[in-house]
Amino acid sequence: MQRRRSSKTPKQPQHVQHKNQTDLSAWRKGGKIDSEKSLQYNQSANDQKYDNQEESLEQALSYFGKVQDCVAPKKNVVQKHLDAVESTALKQGLPPEGFEILLNVALSGRLADTVNTQLLKSLIPASVIPENSVVTAVSWLCVSKCSGNIQLLFLKWLITVFDFIDHKEQLHALYGFFFSFLQDEKLCPYVCHLLYLLTRKENVKPFRIRILLDLQAKMGMQSHLQALLSLYKLFCPEQVTITLPGKMKTYFKNSEGPWKAAITAVRQRNQGPSPLSQAVFLGTSQPQSRKRKWNAQLVIPASSTNTNHLEEDREKSCFYLHNTNESFPVEQLQTFPQLLQNIHRLEFPSQMGSVLTNPLLLHYMSCVKDESIYLRLYYWMGQMLQEECTWCVVDNPYEEEFKSFLETAYKAECFLQEGFSACEEFLYKTLPLWDGFCCRSEVLRLVSWIPLSSFSDIKQYLFDPLAQLFFTSSIYFKCSVLESLKELLQNWLNCNVIQMDLEISSGNTTLSGLVNVVAELVDFVGRISTVALRLENNSTFLLYFILDFYGTVCDMYLKYNLPLLIMPPAGVFYPALLSMDSVNLNQLCYIMYRYRTNLVAAKENELSKKKILQFKFSNQTYQKYNQYIIAMVGCLWTSSAFQKDIHPQGLCMDDKLLSKTAVKELKNSFNIVYHPAMMGYSVRFLQQICPDDTTFNFKLIKGKKWDWYLEYLYTQGLKGLKVFIESSISRVSQAARSKAGNVEA
Repeated sequence: MQRRRSSKTPKQPQHVQHKNQTDLSAWRKGGKIDSEKSLQYNQSANDQKYDNQEESLEQALSYFGKVQDCVAPKKNVVQKHLDAVESTALKQGLPPEGFEILLNVALSGRLADTVNTQLLKSLIPASVIPENSVVTAVSWLCVSKCSGNIQLLFLKWLITVFDFIDHKEQLHALYGFFFSFLQDEKLCPYVCHLLYLLTRKENVKPFRIRILLDLQAKMGMQSHLQALLSLYKLFCPEQVTITLPGKMKTYFKNSEGPWKAAITAVRQRNQGPSPLSQAVFLGTSQPQSRKRKWNAQLVIPASSTNTNHLEEDREKSCFYLHNTNESFPVEQLQTFPQLLQNIHRLEFPSQMGSVLTNPLLLHYMSCVKDESIYLRLYYWMGQMLQEECTWCVVDNPYEEEFKSFLETAYKAECFLQEGFSACEEFLYKTLPLWDGFCCRSEVLRLVSWIPLSSFSDIKQYLFDPLAQLFFTSSIYFKCSVLESLKELLQNWLNCNVIQMDLEISSGNTTLSGLVNVVAELVDFVGRISTVALRLENNSTFLLYFILDFYGTVCDMYLKYNLPLLIMPPAGVFYPALLSMDSVNLNQLCYIMYRYRTNLVAAKENELSKKKILQFKFSNQTYQKYNQYIIAMVGCLWTSSAFQKDIHPQGLCMDDKLLSKTAVKELKNSFNIVYHPAMMGYSVRFLQQICPDDTTFNFKLIKGKKWDWYLEYLYTQGLKGLKVFIESSISRVSQAARSKAGNVEA
């Protein structure tokens, strides 16, 4: 059998033609016209099977297009064509040309409800759904030819495939028609869902608000009515004056029915599993999309707008829109200058999924604080996170796609520099169920953007679940959690630094809440870090991440203008001081230097009263800092660690106990020459100044050579050690200032 050639180009989906016999050649797999040479070869078995299937679908569509009310169809013939439609739909999806025919049959009441139900359940799109076919189908609802169950199934299908409809203008024009169906109690939840997707500001009218309020009084506080009223209130707060409940986790029931899994299978069969970043979906191009949902596969598809038509009319429509007050279609938003010129009349997409990957729409969200956008995005993301969570949904095979979804949400948060409340609720709800392994990096990245909230919520829903996983997981998981909490702290500080400046100058008491939450986070990290170091035998790898967190904490006062300083616990400080790794020791020195700088600045501001702060640093903070400094100087410089360290958990030991260790040069064990982390530098220094001496006599490093050794350490990149010694050791500090003065002179 030879494959028929098509006279139509297969690159773009064809518009619905008003005829019963359809041309499916453009939809044929492969979509290329065979050359004369290729027609000479025999077709493979797969090609023959495909052609047979295509012919069966053409025959089925031709049959259903000719069915009349006065004809009593034969049951076996109907079943044959039903099977052909269903088989093709489940394997590769239906072409755009078939939807008008099948919708007309299903909603016209010509056949039995069982046949109509099977037809509606088989409406799986391969690419797009023509808007004309949907509008024609909606017109059948006016004549009440189909039963209530068929109407309900049609609405569920329309909500599920909303993203696949190529245009929406005619559907928007039918807003009032759909609104009239709210009186049907059975259809009301799904009509509200559809209206939620279609609502624009111009759709909000006083009479519609009154109808919704009357329905709410009649039916009670229904979530679907609250959703629509919430959207109306955001568009016109002066018209919706009632108080509505806070954000709800689920506004609408899951209406995806039998189509979700089938659409997923068709997409994977036609294209194979595709990551979120893939721009092409089911034969469409153009990454700019008007998508509300993830099209049930967590893949943001391309815009279903006819791109050829768009290109032809782009200049004409842009000129028209620039000279009128009409809204600017999001499909035409291609450049940042376009966004600036049309930002006051940009029509935000009905499908919120496209927002996450469109930088221009994210810019719009950042510039225009439209609460309706955040409400719709909150609803959409909440639904997707709840329905697609890999560790909450049994036998969910799409872990990679869910990972991509979480990664995209995280990137959007980074772009906006704020966390999504839907992601926060998702984390609070699912972290107690999380195994710490599935989507680990993506989940911990979302943790880093949790918005500021009360400590009671954070402790119960974030700290407690994380602590359980933290103590029972590997060292690599512990380090990942610490890195995430450090980024969470930085995001809190960065996002609130300007606000804190205003609040401090105005004496606003809300600063107290911020300080308390940040303090609890720092204390939490201190507690789990102390335990983790014991569990992991003071691992230098783990210690690096702990000190990295305190690298942010030590500078909160000066860098972020937050009147708060918290010293690391002794369980962190002393393992770092006695670390075998020079990187950690150097980092500890830099941290203590920054603590000193911040505490000195705080003391000076308090004494001079240049800044009126609501919070004063506790004397315990200064005392703990002084104890740590005594321990560090005693170890690294004066070789008196075991005598002068007065901290209860410090290094102070009785002389009798020390004598039992039988360690020679005991007092020098942790100075900058003998310290285990510094001994490698000592050896290399001796090799340079005494190349012929193979005994490595560290006693030679004293007097002038001690100063040389110090300069040598500075040249090895130990900048933290340098600034600590110069700020904490009087002799070195004076010498450094004198040297700096000579250089300036």
